[in-house]
Amino acid sequence: MDTEKSDEFYLRLKEELLKSNSWPADYLYKFIVPTDRDKITQIEVIFDNTGAVIESRKSSKGKYTSLSIMVNLANPDEVIEKYKEVGLVEGVISL
Repeated sequence: MDTEKSDEFYLRLKEELLKSNSWPADYLYKFIVPTDRDKITQIEVIFDNTGAVIESRKSSKGKYTSLSIMVNLANPDEVIEKYKEVGLVEGVISL
């Protein structure tokens, strides 16, 4: 299970995003989640109405599903907000 990330981690991430991108920008999220329709739906709902393109792929044994989510966001704060929302879904690993 993904542990709650510290404020320091998010501050560093924000600084890196500000340096590496001009905003608004496309951002690619990658998550690994146990193959459970309810958990996958929870993540899809977080990105609902954002124009996100979501691709999913099951692992070879079908136990896990990887989600790649490309979405255009206005600023690094929006990127971090989505990471925090997805982090509330049990069993999700952010890559």
